[in-house]
Amino acid sequence: MYMRGRRLRFIAVAAMVVLALTGFSSGGDRGDSSQDGSDGGGCSSSSQDHDGSTPRGSDPLGSSSPGSPNGEPHDSGTSNDHSGDAPQPTPTTSPSSSTAPPLKDGTAVLVHCASLEDPYGTVEISNPNGRDAVLNVKVSFADRNGAVLIDTGTQVSVPAKGKTTYRVPATSRYTDKIAQCEVDPVATAVW
Repeated sequence: MYMRGRRLRFIAVAAMVVLALTGFSSGGDRGDSSQDGSDGGGCSSSSQDHDGSTPRGSDPLGSSSPGSPNGEPHDSGTSNDHSGDAPQPTPTTSPSSSTAPPLKDGTAVLVHCASLEDPYGTVEISNPNGRDAVLNVKVSFADRNGAVLIDTGTQVSVPAKGKTTYRVPATSRYTDKIAQCEVDPVATAVW
């Protein structure tokens, strides 16, 4: 009698175990079929969110920044502006022309007067300055009575502390009447 009761209890426990395993298996198959059905016409969890919750790490207002919970840009504390590292050029001052001493006027001397055979008046110009200068020379050509036929002025470049011989042209319809020449002894400094 005692052995029969133990056998019945063992059969009952075995039946419960079989039912439990059978029910778990059928429930698992049901879950697989529901997942398979979602591939055909259901909603995909990768494209839509049905529970309305906001994914972690994103800002509901549309702005997100890694490392900043409030959507503000994260400041790493470093700057890429290196403009302060480059040495600033030192302004150079060139000597102004106003600081140079003013040029002195030169002198002009008549060497040869113009004639019909040589229609040029030859003048020698001297520069007393310590640098090259441009001097203005005035020459006039007159007839025997002293009437001026040609009055001309020209600018001549003369080296520093030097002299230059310059030929002033006197070619005109009055060349054959030229009898005398006059040179302004002051050759005005131009620059």
